[in-house]
Amino acid sequence: MIKTIDGGITAAKGYKCASTRVGIKPTGTNEDMAMVVCDVPATCVGTFTRNLVKAAPVKWDMKLVNEVKKAQAIVVNTGIANAATGEEGMECCRKTAEAVEEVTGISSEMVICGSTGVIGPVPPIDKIVNGVKTMSEKLTDDSEAAHKAAEAIMTTDTHSKEIAVEFNIGGKTCHMGAMCKGAGMIHPNMGTMLGYILSDVDVDYDLAFKALREVIEITFNMVSVDGDTSTNDTVILMANGLAGNEKITAEGADYEEFKEALTVVATFLAKSIAGDGEGATRLFTAHVTGAPDYETAKLLAKAIITSNLTKAAIFGKDANCGRLFCAMGYSGAEFDPDKTDITMCSKEGSITLVKDGLLVDFDEDEAARILEPEEITAECDIHSGDAEATAWGCDLTYDYVKINADYRS
Repeated sequence: MIKTIDGGITAAKGYKCASTRVGIKPTGTNEDMAMVVCDVPATCVGTFTRNLVKAAPVKWDMKLVNEVKKAQAIVVNTGIANAATGEEGMECCRKTAEAVEEVTGISSEMVICGSTGVIGPVPPIDKIVNGVKTMSEKLTDDSEAAHKAAEAIMTTDTHSKEIAVEFNIGGKTCHMGAMCKGAGMIHPNMGTMLGYILSDVDVDYDLAFKALREVIEITFNMVSVDGDTSTNDTVILMANGLAGNEKITAEGADYEEFKEALTVVATFLAKSIAGDGEGATRLFTAHVTGAPDYETAKLLAKAIITSNLTKAAIFGKDANCGRLFCAMGYSGAEFDPDKTDITMCSKEGSITLVKDGLLVDFDEDEAARILEPEEITAECDIHSGDAEATAWGCDLTYDYVKINADYRS
């Protein structure tokens, strides 16, 4: 059983964190750096952006995950993405990692680097190095520090995104804590999206990688805010083994419990990102059922939540189901429109708009009432099988344009 508990990134045994402000962007007063350290080297796996333009921290972390396979520290800065920065950007990662080694003794080869912000400029490495030194003196495992770290990695996010869970493996109580950021440039293909999930489970590297890849596919990769895949998308999973469970070395009950905990955490974070899309007023979920296979359901669900016309209709509380139906039709998925039902749902109730491929008579006032709450779901049944998929997005508002028109300032 997976139980949600108080806490965030330091909920699992052996992790400490800190945050600080170094002024990477000259305006503002927010903390803009976070740091996490682990008492011991932890198994480390990750998934990364499929954008061909990869930020320096993505390249640095991919090498660590694929070659070193262990990590013991994470350093994240906001304000500058360290993307399109060439060798200078990689040097910035190297110097950041060396700074961690200098003040903590952790090998620079086991330091995860993360950056988010404006693409193009090279981060001010002197400020980042000083930030590492400052944070090394403040490291703690308390929940308030975890919350501040989650706030420190935000850019246009309106609130921090963090979660902690507790579960049992082999008679041992295990934990998983996580934080992420993301509100715009979100259309992951594993936006600017950074996610860090830390556990005290003892698990084999290959199995941890398998679990993360499978969970990412049905969570983070089912989110879209604006259709832009970032240069920096990263999700890191660390597992240090300090829970004391017998190491998970094969698929079975223990592996499934670990994967279920990871699914709960990743689903929460994915929905948090979608609901906090830049300028958004509503979390918009598309749930496709009755599909012949998962891929068909996935294509249909993602087409619905990425349609700008559908997103605009959700913002306007307009029961314009033709926009959803149209998006399904150009998704690339094979289905029979004449077997399709579309129902809109919220805490106010539900209303069927399409039945067997035809628009049904419905009460516009009732539809407007159902589309009023902050969370709206489109239930789409294509009556062709047992597979299903869920995707999460948000409405498209005037403020999205305002935020991105002024992003560099």
